[in-house]
Amino acid sequence: MWTKKGKYGLKALLHLAALPPGRTALSAEIAAAHALPQKFLEAILLELKNAGFILSRKGKGGGYTLAVPSAEIRIGEVVRALEGPLAPIACASRNFYRRCEDCPDEEACAIHLLTVDVRNAIAEVMDNTTVADMIARLGSNDTALLEV
Repeated sequence: MWTKKGKYGLKALLHLAALPPGRTALSAEIAAAHALPQKFLEAILLELKNAGFILSRKGKGGGYTLAVPSAEIRIGEVVRALEGPLAPIACASRNFYRRCEDCPDEEACAIHLLTVDVRNAIAEVMDNTTVADMIARLGSNDTALLEV
C-alpha cells in the first residue's frame, strides 16, 4: 500500500507536468492547489529532485519544474524512489530483494510464487505508465483537475 508520500509526490509531478512550458511552481502553490501539507511536500520535492525527476531554481522566477519530459517519467520509478519496492514482500522484489528467513525453498513456496505474480502485474502497469499518460487519461492539462 502506498503512503501519502507516494501519492503527494505523484500529485506534485502531475501539477508540474501540466504547467505551460518554461513555467515553474512554488511548493506553496502546489500544496494549496492540492490541499497538501507544505512542509511535508517540500521534503517530498527534495526527494524527487535528488532522484532526478525535478529541478529547482531559487530567486525571482524560481520554483520547481520537471527535469525531464513527462513522457519519460515512469510511475514505477517514481514510486520506487519515494516508497521503495513495488513487491508486497521482500523475497518477491527485484530491486530490494531479501530472502525470507522462514523459507527453505522459494521455488516451492506458494506465497513467494503468488507475490512474484503480484509484483509482476503491478510493475507491468506502473513501469509502462508515464506522467504524460496519466494526464492524457484525463483529457485535460488543467492542474485543478489532476486529482490522484
